[in-house]
Amino acid sequence: MTLEISRIDPFDDVAVDAWWDAYAAAERADRGRDAVVWSREESRSELQQESAISERRAYLLRDGGTVVGSASLGLPLKDNTHVAHLAVSVHPGNRRRGHGSAALSFLELEAKASGRTTAQASTSWPFGLGPDGTGSPGREFSRRRGYALALGDVQNRLPLPVRPGLLERIEAEIAGFVAGYRIRSWAGPIPDDVVESWTALDATLETEAPTGDLDIEPQKPDVDSIREVESLLVAQRRTSLGTIALAADGTAAAYTQLVLSADDGNAYQWGTLVRAADRGHRLGIAVKVANLRMLQHEAPQAKAVYTYNAESNAHMLAVNTLLGFRPSERMGELQKRLA
Repeated sequence: MTLEISRIDPFDDVAVDAWWDAYAAAERADRGRDAVVWSREESRSELQQESAISERRAYLLRDGGTVVGSASLGLPLKDNTHVAHLAVSVHPGNRRRGHGSAALSFLELEAKASGRTTAQASTSWPFGLGPDGTGSPGREFSRRRGYALALGDVQNRLPLPVRPGLLERIEAEIAGFVAGYRIRSWAGPIPDDVVESWTALDATLETEAPTGDLDIEPQKPDVDSIREVESLLVAQRRTSLGTIALAADGTAAAYTQLVLSADDGNAYQWGTLVRAADRGHRLGIAVKVANLRMLQHEAPQAKAVYTYNAESNAHMLAVNTLLGFRPSERMGELQKRLA
């Protein structure tokens, strides 16, 4: 084996296409033909964006001039700058030849050269394999390479449209609990008058939500980062739909966000969080119901909503079950110390 690992130019369409083809082939081989993956053009837009949030590097793996896989390295630039995000995809026809191990070793060396001490990655497997993913190719590969399962997530899927009358029934049941809050929804960028409050709540998501053994630190609220993400969504032809619950003083007590992909017709659940001081008022389900209602109004063609929740997050899993979500896959968030 003479593996060549080369960093690609994100504006080289041929190289990006080859990189994405290897990624998509590997994901679908392990997760099924219907596995949801970032589209080719969504991925291209992300690689091409000049980012103040993360340095993104993409690589092609070649053996004898033939593309056998792809890899990527993400280096956070503002928060959690001790972490590196790694991904390796080897085409199913080129596995068991050492390509994946060589690429992962290369990425780990690149991460350490950039001062990173923790490597994080993820892998998905069929729901029926159970929480540990034993037997799935990605989990077994990562286990051999020293990556521990730091947090187990469940992917849930909600077919659209929602069952007739369900949203109305839930709204009636929770009306008394949310009476002291104002629910507000929009499509597109977060309105200027609430973006700072939204950002302050969003910054706590990674540490307020279950994080298992993940080595992550609280984020600093940063409106510029939020606006950068929104500009990427526009380039990707994705639409953000947000709902916020405002307390009497005008601050954000809860929020939720869906992102609709024009390429695959699905909506993806991003953050949902209720501020600690406002829990017990059914705000989590209130904002999710309002956002689902807006999604169906703004995009009646949407096929399904996908969401990931920590397997330990019993409350949010119960909320999703009430809305009609059903388990469809599992994902492991993996971690290895590099120091």
